[in-house]
Amino acid sequence: MERLVGEVMHHGVLTCRRETPIQDVARQMSEQDVSALVVVNDEGNMIGLISRTDLVNARLYEQYWKHWRGLTAGHIMVTDVVSVRPGDTVQDASRLMMERRIHRVVVVEDAGEGVKPIGVLSVTDVVRDIARN
Repeated sequence: MERLVGEVMHHGVLTCRRETPIQDVARQMSEQDVSALVVVNDEGNMIGLISRTDLVNARLYEQYWKHWRGLTAGHIMVTDVVSVRPGDTVQDASRLMMERRIHRVVVVEDAGEGVKPIGVLSVTDVVRDIARN
């Protein structure tokens, strides 16, 4: 029987708000040893994702952007976030990650007008699952 995302994913997500300064985003990623934060609105619905790669890309433009230190998560977050549901198969989620050339997908549940992030499935989670079975 095919494993489901909900059985393999990392439960819970670390979040920030659109207005969070990128220095605080970087600090949280570093202190929590994670490679991405989900950006949420006041209702806790996902509105974006910001990764370490996004921060590094933003830093590359520091010499061009006079106000780099004033940037927030909202300025550099990705809004086209790839997400899956806990009932999706790990195989389908893995295929999606490979096709999109990404390292993680956000696991979400419907929440009225938006979606609430409830976990993350990363390529590391998939590899750990392979090693167990």
